[in-house]
Amino acid sequence: QGIDQLLEAIALQAEILELRANPERAALGAVIEAKLDVGRGPVATVLVQNGTLKQGDIFVVGEQWGKVRALINDKGDRVSEAGPSTPVEVLGLNGTPEAGDVLNVVETEAQAREIASYRVQAAKDKRAAAGAATTLQELMAKAKADENVAELPVVVKADVQGSAEAIVQALEKVGNDEVRVRVLHYGVGAITESDVGLAEASSAPVIGFNVRANAPARASANQKGVEIRYYSIIYDLIDDIKAAASGLLSAEVRENFIGYAEIKEVFRVTGIGNVAGCLVTEGVARRSAGVRLLRDNVVIHEGTLKTLKRFKDEVKEVQSGQECGMAFENYDDIRKGDVIEIFEREEVERKL
Repeated sequence: QGIDQLLEAIALQAEILELRANPERAALGAVIEAKLDVGRGPVATVLVQNGTLKQGDIFVVGEQWGKVRALINDKGDRVSEAGPSTPVEVLGLNGTPEAGDVLNVVETEAQAREIASYRVQAAKDKRAAAGAATTLQELMAKAKADENVAELPVVVKADVQGSAEAIVQALEKVGNDEVRVRVLHYGVGAITESDVGLAEASSAPVIGFNVRANAPARASANQKGVEIRYYSIIYDLIDDIKAAASGLLSAEVRENFIGYAEIKEVFRVTGIGNVAGCLVTEGVARRSAGVRLLRDNVVIHEGTLKTLKRFKDEVKEVQSGQECGMAFENYDDIRKGDVIEIFEREEVERKL
């Protein structure tokens, strides 16, 4: 309601203020959202504000740079260029920028690399300067102020930049004069060994929002005793952190990962749908357990199994190293190479 009037008012103001853009100049735009997409790599949604962004353009955006490999419009179609006031998804970045970063087209790749490197170093210097106490008096004052404040350190990884920033902003509001949450690091993409190492150094848990730890990170976390928690709903994440920070942790439903299976082939079976021919690579596959479908360590689907078969027989469980057939309840989008995560839920006393 009122959208037409809003658009009309904006158009009128643009005309009165003589807001104009030059489509002939090098493109300039703002990042609306950025994510690490499965199969496409870093993807940024950019609103072109001036000039025309074309396929093949070399650009700098925040601390990242790239060459436009493809442009996708709001209808999902590939386009060769995007003019002023046009939102497009940009593919071809070397890393994931942050929402609000400005995209500028430059002439050469060497120039783009140089600008991005300078910005990375400048950001490091700024963080180092902000973290350093300028005088001994300031250091003592900070220590006195913090002596009665308990901190809950966390490491946060999410599927997109917007989610990561929203989680960090929400966590920074948790706490009072006695306790607070400190985000040691946040980023986009799968949980890695470096995230686990950082968490171990500060006795912090690693929070994964719609992402998973890769195999080396899982092994490292088990060895070092670092807790990795997975979430798909921000409110659940915030509620758990609040409960941990306040020390009022009651019994919780915790997930125990009991196995992993890799899809080797996909078969179509009449009356059932797509059936995954799997090899159980870790633990055990259990008919009664919950399952998640992972594609490049990103959760695609969560649900239950419709069937679990060993040869032609329906079975209750399949051990590691054995092959089996699995079909998801009410879900058919499974592909060769996907990983099935098998888990069980139990009520345990909550602790971080």
